[in-house]
Amino acid sequence: GHDELKGKLAVANARLAYLRYKALFSGPRWEYLESKGATPQRVLWASTSVKNPDYPDTMYVEDLIGPDTVNTMPEETIKHFQDHGHPRPRLESELEQARKLIGELAEAGVDYKDVTDTLEREGVEKFASAFDELLESLEQKRSSLVAA
Repeated sequence: GHDELKGKLAVANARLAYLRYKALFSGPRWEYLESKGATPQRVLWASTSVKNPDYPDTMYVEDLIGPDTVNTMPEETIKHFQDHGHPRPRLESELEQARKLIGELAEAGVDYKDVTDTLEREGVEKFASAFDELLESLEQKRSSLVAA
């Protein structure tokens, strides 16, 4: 019932998560770790294809461009972006709108923490499942080579 909020949470959440990332990798504590050889882990935006045909097909790719990030996407999305994408850093833009959106979601009855907890749990499950499949495939290959 809140069409004005559709398609905006993912980007708002990513922008706020990126702010948290930048805070973690800055300041005296980080500078100490860095002086000892620590390097920051890059932010991974995984599988940033658009699932809803009502949204621009490069929406997530374009909105998540920023320093120290890695973006994985299906080949079709890569082709769309190569064809009509507009590369420029956007990840740190519209931060006040992102914060405001989170407030609007609460007013609309959406529990932001529940949404992010669910997405995190499901994302970890999917990555763990894919990793298990990879290990199984490697074991099958190893077994076939040992048997030969």
